[in-house]
Amino acid sequence: MSPSPTNPAVGAVRTALGVSGALSLVIGLLILIWPGRTAEVAVGIISVYVIIAGLVNIAIGLFWRSGWARIGYLALGVLFIVAGIFSFANLSATTAWFGVFIGTLVGILWIIEGVVSLTTASHQSKARAWTIFFAIVSIVAGIVLFFSPLLGAVTLFLLIGFSLIVLGVFQIVRAVQFGKAV
Repeated sequence: MSPSPTNPAVGAVRTALGVSGALSLVIGLLILIWPGRTAEVAVGIISVYVIIAGLVNIAIGLFWRSGWARIGYLALGVLFIVAGIFSFANLSATTAWFGVFIGTLVGILWIIEGVVSLTTASHQSKARAWTIFFAIVSIVAGIVLFFSPLLGAVTLFLLIGFSLIVLGVFQIVRAVQFGKAV
C-alpha cells in the first residue's frame, strides 16, 4: 500500500525534497556560471565563521577561571579574528590560497591512499591487479594534483557544480513523483 498523496507527511517529504533539489540546482548553476565569485562567497562564509569562532573563544577566555587555558582561549580568539579580517581584506587572494591548500591536501591524501593500497595488495588476493592499478592511478593523480593544486581544485570545484546540478534535478523529480501511486 502506497502512502496517500494527501497525507501531510507526504507533503512534508515532497517539500523537503523539492527545496533541497532546488538549492542543489541553484548552487550548482552558480558554481558553473560564476565559479570565482561563488568560491569567494564560500570563503567569505568561512571567514565569517572564523570571526564568530574568535569572538566565542574570547568570551570563553574572559569567563574562564584563570591560568593557561584562559590565555590560550584569548590568544586563539584574537588569532581567529585577525585571520578572518585578513581574509576579508583580500578575498580573492584568500580564495586562491584556499584552493591551493585544498588541492595540495587532496593530492597528498591521494598519494598516501595509493601507497596504503599498495601495501594491501597481497599475492593471494583476487583483486590484486585492481588494487595495484588503483594505487598507481591514485599516486599519479596525487602527484599531478600536488604539482598543480589550484588547477586541480578548480577542476574539483567545477565537478562539484556539475554534480549538484544533476543531483538537484533528480531530487526535484523525486519530489514531484514522491507519494504517487505506481
